[in-house]
Amino acid sequence: MVTALIVAIRAQQRRLIYFPSPGPVPSAATLLPRGRDVVLETEDGIRLGAWYLPVREQPGPAVVVFNGNGGDRSLRAGLAAGLARLGLSVLLFDYRGYGGNPGTPSEKGLAADARAAQAWLAEQPAVDPARIVYFGESLGAAVAIGLAMERPPAALVLRSPFTSLAEVGRVHYPWLPVGWLLVDRYPSIDRIASLSAPIMIIAGDRDDIVPERLSRKLYDAAPDPKRYFVVPGANHNDPELVDGDRMLEEVGRFLSEAGLR
Repeated sequence: MVTALIVAIRAQQRRLIYFPSPGPVPSAATLLPRGRDVVLETEDGIRLGAWYLPVREQPGPAVVVFNGNGGDRSLRAGLAAGLARLGLSVLLFDYRGYGGNPGTPSEKGLAADARAAQAWLAEQPAVDPARIVYFGESLGAAVAIGLAMERPPAALVLRSPFTSLAEVGRVHYPWLPVGWLLVDRYPSIDRIASLSAPIMIIAGDRDDIVPERLSRKLYDAAPDPKRYFVVPGANHNDPELVDGDRMLEEVGRFLSEAGLR
């Protein structure tokens, strides 16, 4: 019985990791008045829906947002507006299988989606390719770290990041051999020490999805320069942690110190 359960979980595990909205996603202009609907194309030929919010005509700093494992880009409109107020052009996009996009999400697939997003943003006239920031939330923080190993950003902002998917799994499924079961692993703790960009890690001290101790552990493994900021009383998807004014203020301070504002 236990063996059969483990086999079933191994076969269906991505249903426990990725929670995409089926789409469709509304036009960017409905939530972001200056936003544009754009399409990204991945190296394996998948077309991804995205929103682009430029803030200037001349090349300047920009940020690409790597979503968490649920919903779609429309849930990040408030974050995009806040980042634009900091002076950054913003790219929001949905991974394969999310927001009406074709394909099925996987660690390898999301890495390809991330490369497509970074490449598209770097080619925009209002963007300085040397001043692109990666903003990753939860699972998206792991995607951003993976991309940063290949294509170093100007800075990394990681909201509610975890050490590895296996360690998060052990928090929620302590009775299962999670390390053996996982196909998608997102081993951020093994990657972050090799990065050279300034890193900011943001956590909520009441996060019951990614406990703050995992974000702190990742921070401890990160190289300098780095900054750690806790949003008191915040759970994983609370507005204060997702796009709150205090959180964005701290992000702005971090980016100013990194010369990106």
